[in-house]
Amino acid sequence: MHYAPDDRTLPHNPLKAIVAPRPIGWISAMSRAGKLNLAPYSFFNAVGDDMVAFSSTGRKDAMTFAEEGGDFVCNLATYDLREQMNASSAPLPRGESEFDFAGLTTAPSRKVRAPRVAEAAAALECRWLQTVPLVPLDGGEAANFLVIGQVVSIYIDDRFVVDGLVDTAAMQPIQRGGYFDYFKVGPDAKFAMQRPKGAGDYTSR
Repeated sequence: MHYAPDDRTLPHNPLKAIVAPRPIGWISAMSRAGKLNLAPYSFFNAVGDDMVAFSSTGRKDAMTFAEEGGDFVCNLATYDLREQMNASSAPLPRGESEFDFAGLTTAPSRKVRAPRVAEAAAALECRWLQTVPLVPLDGGEAANFLVIGQVVSIYIDDRFVVDGLVDTAAMQPIQRGGYFDYFKVGPDAKFAMQRPKGAGDYTSR
């Protein structure tokens, strides 16, 4: 079959089920006035060796607070924190803390003003670089915005550093699928392949 956004052949747009599983950017940000926001974004990824980006539909608090404060933190969403991550997506009044609502605690960051989730196994401290409005094909007003940050410091729980390498599988990060689906990473989901010569750093681990 073929599907287009204006079709009625499927009850839901399948894009999120196909571009999956997607890493979750669990973004904490602080407004200029010191208000906190914590929210999960599944349109998130690394976009360079030291840069990450997340996409916001509408000008939500995570985006506006990152712009106001000049920074944000991407906390690792893991299986043991799945319920708290989900709770932090609730539409609270602007400035009401999702940390408190989800039963989480804050921990101070090293190089940015926004705090990290103290319970998270890892966190990327980012300086806000820019917000790019994603203008649609018809040239209308942008509904989606790409927020880009540069990673300036990384927190990792010492339990997950083995022989100088991060044990990603042991942290059990969760990822977003379509509909209400999530996936988790575990030791049995990991495999390794060396890159062929000439395709970048093929000896890299």
